[in-house]
Order: sequence, then C-alpha cells, then structure tokens
Amino acid sequence: MPLTPAPAQGGISKGPRLRRALSLWDLFLYGVIVTSPVAPMSIYGIVSDRARGHVASIILIAMFAMLLTAVSYGRMARAHPSAGSAFAYVGQEINPAAGYVVGWSLVLDYILNPLICIIWCSQQAHVFIAGIPYAAWAVFFAVLFTGLNVQGIKTSARVNAMLAGGIGIVVVIFLIASTLYILHHPHDTSGFFSQPFYDPHTWNGAGVLSATSVAVLTYMGFDAVSTLAEEAENPRKILPATLLTCLGIGAISLLEVYSAQLVWGTTEHFPNVDTAFTFVAQRAWAPLFLVLGLTLIIAQIGSGIAAQLGAARVLYGMGRSGALPTSFFGAVEPKRRVPRNNVVFVGVLALAGALILPLAASESTAYELAVNLVNFGALIAFMGVNAAAFMRYYVREEKKRWINFLQPVLGFLVCALLWWSLSTPSRLLGGAWMAFGIAYGAWKTRGFKSNLVNFEVPSDVLPVTLKAL
Repeated sequence: MPLTPAPAQGGISKGPRLRRALSLWDLFLYGVIVTSPVAPMSIYGIVSDRARGHVASIILIAMFAMLLTAVSYGRMARAHPSAGSAFAYVGQEINPAAGYVVGWSLVLDYILNPLICIIWCSQQAHVFIAGIPYAAWAVFFAVLFTGLNVQGIKTSARVNAMLAGGIGIVVVIFLIASTLYILHHPHDTSGFFSQPFYDPHTWNGAGVLSATSVAVLTYMGFDAVSTLAEEAENPRKILPATLLTCLGIGAISLLEVYSAQLVWGTTEHFPNVDTAFTFVAQRAWAPLFLVLGLTLIIAQIGSGIAAQLGAARVLYGMGRSGALPTSFFGAVEPKRRVPRNNVVFVGVLALAGALILPLAASESTAYELAVNLVNFGALIAFMGVNAAAFMRYYVREEKKRWINFLQPVLGFLVCALLWWSLSTPSRLLGGAWMAFGIAYGAWKTRGFKSNLVNFEVPSDVLPVTLKAL
C-alpha cells in the first residue's frame, strides 16, 4: 500500500496521521520494556567491581541523575506533543539548527539501540542452538523487530505487555529464590543488610562515581516515551509516564542488585564478570542459570522492538519538518498509520550493522563500542532537552522560580559530565557522525542561509484538550 507524506507545515492536513491510541499504562509499559526490567543484570559484574560491591547505592544515584532529565522530557512533551522528541523541543525553544544537531545525535542513539539488541540476541541464541549460524539469527531478529513494528502501534503495545509480564515473572522468581537463600544461610556480620548501600571498609568515592557513569545505562531509553507524544491519548500523560518509567526501573533494579549482593557478598570475585548475574542466580537456585539466560534474550527482543519504534518516530518527526527528505521519512502508511518507510529503514541499517560489526572487531569490543556510541548520542540529546526546558520554563517565564532554574541546569551538568567520561574511540566516531550530519545540513541550506527545518505541527495532530488551551 502506498504511503502518504505528512505535510510539514501550515494548513489543514488531509493525509493520514499517527494514531492516538496509547494510554498511560501503554506508555509506561513501553518505557519499561525499552529500558528493560533486567537492565542492571548485564552490567552487574562490571559495576560491582568498580564500586567494590556498592551496586545498590550507585543504582539510586543514577536514578536521581536521570530523574532530573526525565522531568525535562515530560514537561517538554506536554508543551510540544511531537513525534520528534528532543529534536522538536530544542528546535522550537532554542534554535532550529540546534534542534537539527540534537535530532541527528538522537538518530545515532536510536538506530544503534536495535542494532545492539540484534547482536546480543543473535549471539545468545547461537549459544543455545549452535547449529544455526549467527548471521541467520541476526536476519531472524531483524525481521521480527521490523515485522511487529509495521503492524501498528497497538500491536507493539500488546507485545510490550506480554513481554513485560513474562520478564516480570522471572524477576519475581529470582527475588523469591534469593530471599529463601538469604534466610537459610548464616550472616557473618551485624551490618549484613546495609553493606550493599555502604560498607566503610570498602567504600571508595572515586570508584562509586566511576561505576555510576556505567550504571546510568540501566535507565537509557526512558526518553523513548516522549517519541510517542503524537500517539498518546493525552500528551499530558507523557510526564507521569516518563517519571514512572524511571522510578519503576529504579525500584526493580534496586531490588535485583540488592538481592544479588546479599546472595553473593560484596568481596567475592565472579567467575566471569560479563555474566556475573547468572552465577548469582545459579547460587540462589540452580535452574535459574538457564531460565535467566532465556529471559535476558526475551528482554533484549522487547528492547529492540521498542527502540526501533522510537527510532522510526524520530525520523518521522525530522522528515515531516523537512530536516530529512519528507517524501520518504515523513510518509505514513494509511491503513495502519505508521511511518513504515522509517521502520524498514532502521531495520535494514540495524541488520547491516549486526552483520558487519562482529567482523570488524571482536564481539566484546564491537558491543562495548556500540554501547558507548548510544550514550554519545543520547547524552547530547539529554543536554539539549534540559537546555530547552531551561529556556522555556525559566528564561521566558515572567516569574523566575528557583526550581525551574535548578532542575534543568543540574540535569544538563550531570549529562555533560557523563558525556565527557565516554571512551575516546566513541567520541571520535560519534564526532564523525555529527560532522556528516552538520555537513548535510549546511549543504541543504546553502551554508545555513535558509531555514533548516520547519517545526510547525499541523493542528490535526493535537488532541482536543491541547487545542483548547
């Protein structure tokens, strides 16, 4: 079925639009799945070593850091209910060119997220069924992610709900098994239950801060909720959904790592740092070693589907505004009302990367580099959203409230510090991506002499409640 471009500006749109169908519960489930309820499990061994066992503390610190930016995202989504997310917020509140730069960085983040999920799922599936080669698994998962997303937003929401339920059951089983293990084994110190938060004998401030910069990965993806602003029944639900996502993931993660530390201890070394959490689960209850491995694959499938959905919406926002070719990126498939071109485009890029990266570097190096590049793009976007919130709610407000100054400024500074701590290779490659995007923008506008983008959202994409404001 042919796709219809969505007009970028002015007048009354007669073309198909994204469907407003998502409730607060749908938005929350989407946010939880894209961040993943088992996110801290993959990095548990690394952060435990760096923080000398204080994983529970760094999960709380990281949650506070991300909540600052989550507030900015939610408030900006309420002000600008656009599928372009950070791209639209910065472009309208600061400068169209700045919005374009942020959008370009966000595309890097969102495109690499499904790529990472394809790599991880394919590697783990190949371990379980070695007879099927990695490349075949990569094609399977790329087609799965793309096929589900082109079916429509409600289909993706239903899949998210099922995945969240299945993952939640395994998390509950782990928590029960770890609780029983702890209750049936002696504790050698009086401060046993407080050690995961603070142990004066092993606490090291520098190590905790270093580990926190990694632990922030646990929350990466909460911003994806804002990309669904045009598909929410009420865009005002974006703020509570974003905050609930951060708080929900934080609470789940805290329970997971706290239980894991009580089962394993804070000083004992892991047989393998990269798979540390599976060894903890095995100690709590032996069958969990396999069950948890399968659950992590399921979680990555959910994250990959959700990340591809978010990437397609960001590209749609940039295409509709004219930052990218509108005829392709700004088109909506009339029947299911999804940006099908973008979904397929992201799927093809993710598959290509999943096939090429493991050939260009070792599996661990490729995966680590991709993760750092995700952070490169995401943290630039986070800084941009905090700056946009500062401009809208403090600079332009007649009444200067200290909270409207402090919250976005702190959020910006935290993200800037984390961005500066990224590895040198990721900053070089990320810088090359940004240079290419800026060069394209300069060519398109003849040296930025004309408008780069048009952020005006046609009136028919706004819900009745916002039109009346």
